[in-house]
Amino acid sequence: MYVISIAASLAGCHPRTLRIYEEEGLLDPVRTDTNIRLYSDDDLDRVRAIRYLTQTRGVNLAGVKLLLQLRDAADFLDEIANELAREDAEAPQTVEVTHEPTRPKPRTRQRQKGVEL
Repeated sequence: MYVISIAASLAGCHPRTLRIYEEEGLLDPVRTDTNIRLYSDDDLDRVRAIRYLTQTRGVNLAGVKLLLQLRDAADFLDEIANELAREDAEAPQTVEVTHEPTRPKPRTRQRQKGVEL
């Protein structure tokens, strides 16, 4: 865990930038009892991702927020899919017997009074 000045220097930005990211809801650092912000390595990775999107890709902070929400949602869906796959792997295997569907007989066309139906 890093205080804001150390975290900002590690992330290559100004401490005010970290405060802005927090105000925009992009970061949620842990707070001590004395209200000091503490940033984890995951927070710093997130800051680096935000800075990449804003400075290299030209995405504004609202767009970054949306992208991060989508990434979080995708991660959540991956977790659900992995859990379902694990449950399927643990479930006892049952053999299902399926019958081949019978094909309907082809209709025969008959001529009535010289007109094909």
